[in-house]
Parts: sequence; C-alpha cells; structure tokens
Amino acid sequence: MSGGVPIRSTRLRRALHGPRPEAVPVLVARACALVGLLDIAAGVFPRFRHSRMHTMAEVLPGALGPFAAALSLSTGVLLLLLAHGLRRRKRRAWRAAVALLPAGALAQFTYRHSLVGAAISLALLAPLLRHRDQFRALPDPRSRWRALANFVLMGAGSLALGLIIVSAHPNRMVGNPSLADRITHVLYGLFGFEGPVDYQGDTSWTVGASLGALGLLTAITTIYLAFRPEHPAAHLTEEDESRLRALLAKHGGRDSLGHFALRRDKAVVFSPSGKAAVTYRVVSGVMLASGDPIGDVEAWPGAIERFMDEAQAHSWTPAVMGCSETGGEVWTRETGLDALELGDEAVVDVADFSLAGRAMRNVRQMVKRIERAGYETRVRRVRDVGETELERIRQASEDWRGTDTERGFSMALGRIGDLADGDCLIATAHKADDQPGPYGDLKAILHFVPWGTDGVSLDLMRRDRSADPGMNELLIVAALQAAPKLDITRVSLNFAMFRAALARGEKIGAGPVLRAWRGLLVFLSRWFQIESLYKFNAKFQPRWEPRFVVYRASGDLPRIGFAAMQAEGFVNLALPLPRFLRRRSHTARVCAHAVAERDVRAA
Repeated sequence: MSGGVPIRSTRLRRALHGPRPEAVPVLVARACALVGLLDIAAGVFPRFRHSRMHTMAEVLPGALGPFAAALSLSTGVLLLLLAHGLRRRKRRAWRAAVALLPAGALAQFTYRHSLVGAAISLALLAPLLRHRDQFRALPDPRSRWRALANFVLMGAGSLALGLIIVSAHPNRMVGNPSLADRITHVLYGLFGFEGPVDYQGDTSWTVGASLGALGLLTAITTIYLAFRPEHPAAHLTEEDESRLRALLAKHGGRDSLGHFALRRDKAVVFSPSGKAAVTYRVVSGVMLASGDPIGDVEAWPGAIERFMDEAQAHSWTPAVMGCSETGGEVWTRETGLDALELGDEAVVDVADFSLAGRAMRNVRQMVKRIERAGYETRVRRVRDVGETELERIRQASEDWRGTDTERGFSMALGRIGDLADGDCLIATAHKADDQPGPYGDLKAILHFVPWGTDGVSLDLMRRDRSADPGMNELLIVAALQAAPKLDITRVSLNFAMFRAALARGEKIGAGPVLRAWRGLLVFLSRWFQIESLYKFNAKFQPRWEPRFVVYRASGDLPRIGFAAMQAEGFVNLALPLPRFLRRRSHTARVCAHAVAERDVRAA
C-alpha cells in the first residue's frame, strides 16, 4: 500500500523510553474488568447466582439480599471504571483499587461470612501491592468539563443498566408494566424513590437498593470530578514562547512547520542544553507532537528523550504527526519507534512559478476571470496592516470559519494578527459592492506564517461564502507573484494526506489493492477533503515533500488517528455551545486581545 513504507529503525526499545505496557498491569486490569463484570452480573440477574457460575459468583459481594446486590453492582461498576486506569499504570487508579478490594472483602466476611470470597478479593489485591512500583503514572490534564461528561455517560449507563435490573425479575413482577413505566421506575429509583413497578416478596427492596446504588455512584463520581483540583489544558508560558522564538530565529528555516510550534494551546519540553524543544498536546491519552523538533539538530536527541520521559511518567501514548524524513529518522533512531509515510507537503519555489504554459491553463483562466469581475488583491506583512483593518480581518476570519471550533493543529497557528507575529503574511481579496457588508469590501483572506527568513507556510484560508469561486486560487497566485518583493523564495501550501496513493492509484497499470485503497480515500474525501486538497495543491505544480507519522506499535495507530482528528478539529467531543454563547466567547477573546496589544504598546 502506497504511503505505508516504514522508515528504518533500530527496533531496540529502551525501557527508559516507555516500551509496550508491562504484562502485570495489563493482567491486573483484565482481572479487574472480569471481576467487575461478574459483580454486575451477580447483582443484576437473580438466576446467575444459582447457575453453574454459582461457584464463581460466591466470591463476589452480590449473592443474597438487597444490600449484597447493591454492593455487588457498585463494586462492579467501580472496578470496570478502574480497569482502564490500571492498564495505563495510573497511580490514582491503583490507590482506588487497593482501597476498594479490602472493603469488598470486609463486606463479604461481615455480611455473608464468606471466607472464600474475602480470600479471592485479597488475592487480587496481592499483585497490586507486590507490583506497586509499576503503577507510577501521573494523572492526565483535566478540567471540570470531565464532570459533566461523567454525569452524562454514567447517567446514560445507569439508566440502561437500571432498565435491565427492573426487567430481570419477570416472574416476580406484578402485572405487565409498559416500557414507559419501567423507565419511570428506573428514574425514580436512581433518586431513591419508589416507582410505579411492583414486585412480589422482597424483590422490590433488592431492585430499589440496586437502583439507589447506581444513582449514588453517579452522584459521587460526578461530585468528585467537579470539585477535585483542576489541571487546565496545556498552554505556552511567555517564557516558553520567548525561548521557542529564539530557537526559530536561528533554526526556523529548516522545517516549514516550525512556526506552528508557537500555538499557545501546546506544551513544550526542552533539551537539557536548551538548544532544542518538542511541543505537544495531550489528546485522549496520546502525547501528540507535530512537525520536527525545534532548534539545533544536534540537540534533538535530548529534547526527544525528555518528551519520552514525560510520556512514560504519565503513561501517555507517544506519537508525532507530520515530521519530515530527517525528523522521522532521528525519532526512530533515538527511541525505537516506527514511522509511516502519512502524505506530502506541497512546496512551491517562487523562482520556478509561472502562470504560463498548458499545465497552468485552468488556474490562469480562473484568475483572469475573477480579476475581470472587479476583484483586487493586497499582500502585506501583518505589521504593515493598520489596526482597524486588522481587527476587521480577525472578525471576518472568525465569522467565515464555518465550524464551531477552530480546526488545525499540526499546520495551524490558531490566531491571526497578533503583534508578536508581525512577520506573518496576509493576502486579502477585495471588491467594491453597492451594498457593502459588515467587513467592507473584504471578500477572502489567506494567512501565512514565517518559514525561516525566506519562506512562508500557509496557515488558513477563509472567504465570504457569497464571493465568486476561485478566491483561494486568486490569493495564492497573488502571494506567489508578490513574494520576490518580500524576499520570499519558497511557499509551503496545504498538506495532502496519502497523496502518493491517490496519484498512483489513478494511473494505468495500478494494481487492484492500490485501486481499492484509492477508492476508499476518495470515499472518505466526502468528509475529510483528502482528494480535494491534493488536487487543489497540484494546480500550482509544487514539489512534494513527504511527511511521516511516528508511533510506538501498530495497535496504537487507530488511537493516534482518532486523537489527531480531535486535535485537528474534525472530531469534537465537547458539547456544542449555543450561538449567543459562541458570539460572547468571541467578543471576550477580542477584548482580551485588544488589552494585550495595549499593554505591549505601553511597554
């Protein structure tokens, strides 16, 4: 499959740099999950306690009585929640399991007088205590949004599990209550009240205790997450940003993605010498770096070692998106990780660019047509744009975005018009209208970040939806034609994922596997613009520079891919904000930006 040739690596995984998870945490996590499932089954299904699995069920809390059923259910849910943390060697998950297992053993001994059950609970505790040194991972960054997510997910799970509990006693149920009655009974039971469903004997107490335990568990976990100390999302400090800018001033011309390391929602680790750095963001347990390390190539190994140490300390999955071939070779050599070709970056050499020739016919005709329609272009450095116009450009960029969240991570700066980014390039398209809109004659925006002293890299493309098609082509051509006057010799355009597979798959003689792979990419392009970005970039006759993803194990690739989609903004797990709140949030950001610029000028 094209785009899947690994870079050579030593294949020697250093224990210091986070090898694959140790066997003990994995086995303990699996045992914890298994016991949790059996606990839930013992607490929910009455026949389970008298089946062939009775011997195994006897070692669990839920065997007899309402109290035992509720305790079994609570213990099972908690053990399932802890299993993932134990697998990732999280210290807090280990502490919770160490506290939970003896409590379960004590409950069995005092309530059921089961020595075997207590012994089995303590048997699972033994490897936790014996191998406590393997559970050292620090907690992940967190915010109080986690509490809301827990309430929604736990609430939905409790509702589904409660419905099973209510329906698991058909022979003791009075009458034939409807689904609505059963759901109502679950909702009442989660809050500790009696619902409309009746049972014979003491089954009502058992069901009520189980539902109450689920509701209490949801409330306790939500309250804990809401009031625990908040660890905010990663961000660059002023000192970190200053150090990174100093490194970019010396070595920024090596990688076109270097300036994107200045995104302020990233964290950074520096080499011991301070001559190199790796910026990253943690998404869904993946420590995601982008591009090559910043700084002196000779100091890269020190920064990479710090990056891997941080990943091991938190039990994060290390990954790098979009590094160059040189960067991939250094990463694989220093860490034993592997690398796969992810796609290609389109780079246009200004000296070789021309609209003449048959290959540029479509672009040439489109640009001339738009110019005849009355559009004009302006290409300037950010520092040369007036504040009033710059604010109008910021507002237009925000409103033309088309999505609730800003997209981009590896090739996006996440801001426009910052005073600290005076070397950035802005290309704008204008057309005078009889009825000007809220942004005057502004119709489209392209923003480029510096690539060393003689290059720029495309950051964002925004346009008014009512403008004529072809605004992006017009502005890219304008930027390339204005580049010599601005001492720019190279321009990096968009990144084209799986470009080689798309290009080779459409050629005569392509094999069935390659054609099938290309067909899948074309299908996915309906949502992710894979083919359209490739074809758009190809219009300008660029040279293609391969980019790679660096990963630890093949099994990590789906998780890394999902984390990358979250970071890039294609998958958003946060709850959507109402439109008036989004507007208020934008106004707050604009005000904060204005205050920051005023302070800079005052200084």
